[in-house]
Amino acid sequence: MLVLPKKTSHPLHTDSILEINRVTSRAEDYTGIHNINRVTQSESLSSAEAAPFTVSRASETPMSSRVSNPSPSYRRSAQQNTFTSSAPSGISHQIMPALINQTRKGQKTLLGDAISLGKIKACLGWNVKNPACDVDVSAFLLDRDGKVSGDDWFVFYGQKESPDCSVIFSDRENTDRESVAIDLSRLNPSITRIVFVLTINDAFSKRLNFGMIEDAYVRILDAASDRELVSFVMDEYYSNVISMMIGEVYLHNGNWKFNAIGNGVAKDLEGLCGLYGVQVKQT
Repeated sequence: MLVLPKKTSHPLHTDSILEINRVTSRAEDYTGIHNINRVTQSESLSSAEAAPFTVSRASETPMSSRVSNPSPSYRRSAQQNTFTSSAPSGISHQIMPALINQTRKGQKTLLGDAISLGKIKACLGWNVKNPACDVDVSAFLLDRDGKVSGDDWFVFYGQKESPDCSVIFSDRENTDRESVAIDLSRLNPSITRIVFVLTINDAFSKRLNFGMIEDAYVRILDAASDRELVSFVMDEYYSNVISMMIGEVYLHNGNWKFNAIGNGVAKDLEGLCGLYGVQVKQT
């Protein structure tokens, strides 16, 4: 049984599932964990998987410049087709790295076959509108039933390695907030899915939610070359959830794929542990 340590890090500024956000952001009843990650698309490779939506960038762009529906605090530059913003007092915006191979929510993208793919990295970043928001990254290593095979198959700030040392958590990776290194050649054969989750620390007590988060992204890199395989930037942020399944890598017919999930739940980290089968000791 796992004890979740109390997180002591400072904010980023200088028992069933209650609500599931689908594409329409409406609350739904939920009976199976696979429904969170499922989209209404075929598993067969499509043109979208073979060639994800591509955005070319001449240089790095501030994360705050990427918004789908800019609020009045954002202004469009006449010279550049981008948005700029002034961060609220006390908040320092993170710079978003150049994202080359962007995919859209719900799309599944081929990464490579299980034999040749080797080592990859999941790099994640975000910005906050409320300086009280302290976002954590966690990775759940799941079997074919969508559950962990044991309490130690859950990687986060309090447990930074999987038992087989195939998945290693890192607090910071260059321009990204946090990263997860994955050696697929060492991964236990029972693991067929790794879900990456963003959670707001102490969200219930501080009355925080994902409506206070922006510019959240995940990018999957080839670890040897740092070449981007695929990336996903969220453009929907919900005020009725505090944890977001941003994406996952999963094994299908001998190939590893990336699924851009972008769905959330009204559960904290302890609640997510119960969702995925991690037994948490009450403290």
